[in-house]
Amino acid sequence: MYAIVLAATSALVWGAADFCGGKATQRSSTLTVTVMSQILGLPIIALGLVIIPGTPHLTDILYGMAAGVAGLGGIVLLYRGLSGGAMSVVAPITAVTSAFIPVIGGLLMGERPNPIALVGAVCAIAAIGLVSLGHSQGRGAVTPKVVLLALSAGALFGAFFLILRFADSAAGMWPMVGVRASSIPIGLFLIWRAGASLRLPRGSGALTMAAGLGDNAANMLYLLAVQRGDLSVIAPIAALYPTSTVLLALLVEKERLRPIQFGGLALAAAALVLSALPTT
Repeated sequence: MYAIVLAATSALVWGAADFCGGKATQRSSTLTVTVMSQILGLPIIALGLVIIPGTPHLTDILYGMAAGVAGLGGIVLLYRGLSGGAMSVVAPITAVTSAFIPVIGGLLMGERPNPIALVGAVCAIAAIGLVSLGHSQGRGAVTPKVVLLALSAGALFGAFFLILRFADSAAGMWPMVGVRASSIPIGLFLIWRAGASLRLPRGSGALTMAAGLGDNAANMLYLLAVQRGDLSVIAPIAALYPTSTVLLALLVEKERLRPIQFGGLALAAAALVLSALPTT
């Protein structure tokens, strides 16, 4: 139960961070916001190291670095896929793939979760896909390249979920240091290669910082959750982050949701209930 609460909270915070990041990219380039959010979010990792200290081994840092590379790679590929215009296809494929891969990984590693919780995980995957089916405006050509980009982005996000599972719980929050030790330098290199700037325009700094702090906080909550529960159940619950993004868009931006998205929200609630049911 505790692990499910942590995973659900991480999804809530991830979704809020994505909402803030999305608002920030309306005023600045996506790459700049992505990299600067990771830099500005470092204080929350420092706080995590104080609150949840640990004794890391080199392997824990390396697992974190590998997860950081996977996560940043997923973001880059996702944005490339979205830039093609087929958002109503790219978003759900990416989201569902990112949740499906750790489920398979957990089962292959020998996890045998409570069948009801596993049903909840399947409901979560379905909910992610439904909630991610946004408005069809901006729809572009659905080419094999676009589908491949979406699948690749989802696979890398799924790898992020999967890799952190291998970090020792005794390492505390040190794997998160590894995550940013790899993602920030690579992001800075991409900024340099693209000839972009790290300067944020007025009005986007606070949103970018909120996105970074939220993203790092969600990462730490997920790490705690996956150390205490089955990956095959925890990862799909954590991957429900599009749900909170959609809810914020509904409440703050007054966006209109499609009926299928409301169905996804209901399915997400069912997934949480089923996953949290105690074993008998």
